[in-house]
Amino acid sequence: MDIAILIYDGFTALDAVGPYEVLSCLPKAKVHFVAKEAGLKRTHTKALSLSADYKLADLPNPDIVVIPGGTKGTMVATKDETILDWIKKAHMSSKWTTSVCTGSLILGATGILQGLKATTHWYAKDYLSQFGAEYTNDRVVQQGKIITAAGVSAGIDMALYLAGEIAGKEMAQVIQLLIEYDPTPPFDSGSLVKADKSIIELAQDAAKSEFE
Repeated sequence: MDIAILIYDGFTALDAVGPYEVLSCLPKAKVHFVAKEAGLKRTHTKALSLSADYKLADLPNPDIVVIPGGTKGTMVATKDETILDWIKKAHMSSKWTTSVCTGSLILGATGILQGLKATTHWYAKDYLSQFGAEYTNDRVVQQGKIITAAGVSAGIDMALYLAGEIAGKEMAQVIQLLIEYDPTPPFDSGSLVKADKSIIELAQDAAKSEFE
């Protein structure tokens, strides 16, 4: 089972690495980091790089596609025809096509999300609607073989859900235990519903500075 995780300059590390940790535990899974050109790709913080060992052309028909998000780099990727063409062609034969965070904007730019429900990072929900998708405030949204995840850490939830669909709930629970995914955050401000207004305003300012 070939799993292609797209990376590009400006992606968010956990968007890619979270699903990688989960999906790499699946039986007979082969995870490939792919990019327009092979080599190191810098994250949006510029503090970390991941290596794409494969070009997009090297893996035209993966079984699973994972598209991570980011900020400014993601917006650039939404206009990159080489990336968009690869996604469209890969989606035609994939068993599952997925996105994490603002990766749904890249997926949306292909036209694949037109008329479908989808999720993304809360800050980018208005961007998502520009691609004809209906934003849903859920952590994981499935529409047929398309699965979109909300912001950053939701990629782990998405990958565990996908693991359950592929290998069964028991295996997914084994993977969850192996990675000891049992979050008990020190603060209860992880969504717009839970966070105080002052926290939301600060987060909006921080997100705006990353996108603009």
